[in-house]
Amino acid sequence: MTERDKGRLFVVSTPIGNLKDFTFRGVETLGEVDCIAAEDTRRTRILLNHYNLKTPLSSYNSYNKIPKGQSFVRRMEQGDRIALVSDAGTPGVSDPLYHLVKATLEAGIEVESIPGASALLSGLVVSGLPTDRFLFEGFLPRKKGRSTRLKWLATQPCSIVFFESPHRIGKTLANILEVFGNRQAAIAREMTKLHEEVNRGTLEELIETHEGRKWKGEITLIVAGIDARDR
Repeated sequence: MTERDKGRLFVVSTPIGNLKDFTFRGVETLGEVDCIAAEDTRRTRILLNHYNLKTPLSSYNSYNKIPKGQSFVRRMEQGDRIALVSDAGTPGVSDPLYHLVKATLEAGIEVESIPGASALLSGLVVSGLPTDRFLFEGFLPRKKGRSTRLKWLATQPCSIVFFESPHRIGKTLANILEVFGNRQAAIAREMTKLHEEVNRGTLEELIETHEGRKWKGEITLIVAGIDARDR
């Protein structure tokens, strides 16, 4: 930790499912800061209770990011140490929390990363697809720009990682197949959790095998790059 008279922001990665995946440093940091800026205080409270931590929580999300961000910066300017956490995984990855990092740096305050679990990497490394180069796309546009984005992604020579809702994964698989052609892919669901599963195969095989399935949980989709067959 820093000296008491110096405020600082700690970007803390939290478990994506299994609470045992939290690092010693992460637990120590959340126990020593003055406040935790949490995307969902209810979910973060479960984590704190598991490790018997009593640090105050304050909601910080896409709806209040401007006023709360300004408030947190003022507190850090006065010497407070604040930890930033998302619902799960690494803050700022497919969520609005990077705004606080940006505001903190603009105020001349130091930002420190406390690394840990990530659904992005957890899914990628068990996909069976090349991991030396990859592109993280996150969530595709739902409507406007979706087709154009897929056409560009189809030309990329590296594994491509998507996040997707269980309610839209079927449509997304069909869209990708239509634009990419029948490439190798993997669906990593509920990583580190009780019902973790990884389904591998071609896009056509995945669509056929899971036709009509009502997906549940957090999903990471990994699709081979255009030249994966040559690697």
